[in-house]
Amino acid sequence: MDDDAPVIYGLEFQARALTAQTAETDAIRFLVGTQSLKFDNQIHIIDFDDENNMINKSVLLHDAGEMWHISGSPADKAVLTTCYSKSDFGSQLSTSRVLTCAAVWRMPPEWESGSHESPDDSSNNPQTLELLCHLDNTTHGSVACVLWEPLGDGKRVISLAENHVLLWDLQESSTKATVSTATLEGKGQLKFTAGKWSPHHNSTQLATANDTAIRGWDLRSMSQIYCIENAHGQLVRDLDFNPNKQYYLASCGDDCKVKFWDVRHINEPVKCLEEHSHWVWSVRYNHSHDQLLLTGSSDSRVILSNMVSISSEPFGHLVDDDDLSDNEESQQEDKGKEPLQDSIIATYEEHEDSVYAVEWSAADPWLFASLSYDGRLVINRVPRALKYHILL
Repeated sequence: MDDDAPVIYGLEFQARALTAQTAETDAIRFLVGTQSLKFDNQIHIIDFDDENNMINKSVLLHDAGEMWHISGSPADKAVLTTCYSKSDFGSQLSTSRVLTCAAVWRMPPEWESGSHESPDDSSNNPQTLELLCHLDNTTHGSVACVLWEPLGDGKRVISLAENHVLLWDLQESSTKATVSTATLEGKGQLKFTAGKWSPHHNSTQLATANDTAIRGWDLRSMSQIYCIENAHGQLVRDLDFNPNKQYYLASCGDDCKVKFWDVRHINEPVKCLEEHSHWVWSVRYNHSHDQLLLTGSSDSRVILSNMVSISSEPFGHLVDDDDLSDNEESQQEDKGKEPLQDSIIATYEEHEDSVYAVEWSAADPWLFASLSYDGRLVINRVPRALKYHILL
């Protein structure tokens, strides 16, 4: 059996919300939230058994509505947030505005361990999530996404609602939340589309996207610290920080481009990738090897790039001279002075619909999942040859 072969899982509903479970690093687990207008929506817990190349799934009910975003607590593997649509059918409101709300949930205890018997049973009578607290103060409008404090204790989250940054402090085992806010001001209908909490600077910084701009915020003063006005030619869809280089940020958008920024010098991107032929929805740095970058697009493709020139190891690994023969040693010396070349490692074509999300596993740095709108989840591995090239 080919170890690099993809493993495909099909949901019966459309889906665009995907997250890796980050609190648990022993098991390879992804969570997928569905978008059905007719049926109760579900969260599929996907446990990947990498020894047998198999998926075990469990299903939990999310009857609050169709999910646009899902995110797992970094500290508690049973806790997650979802952003979901809520229509006011039964209310007296004359406007039928659909609001996107956000909430913090807990999985039933037997689901946390992943050890429950007969997963087939769970899809026939799925259990419901326990609501811990709502994160939507509807005065601030629809919520685009919820971000957990990276490396935090699972007590602080940010929600981006219309033009507001809301920083929540979850108290008393996440059942209560207090909030402080920052507001994006200017002309027109300002609205955040995406955001990323920086893992650097002691978790005091946030990057957000609205329209074609990328902004940095200081969460201590809730004030803007930089603004890249026309970061992309069209809407910015996603952002991610390089986990090992504190000022480096990747962005992607509807201009089909992926751009890399040093936020100290915002006039020009450091690099630009133009490999996708349609909107780029998702960009993710590998947590351990920051030259590896995943992107997913509505051209139905997932691209794995090797952005080694702007990584934390642009000149390759340090090689112990004792391990090299004379011939290799002279080659190594020539090679050691030149920065390595960026390249596209692989293009994955297993999807037939727009790829809305890509995520690296938190437990296995060589494994990643991608999700397309038709509900197809694909689990892939970094090609083995490249893995050994990076490691050895």
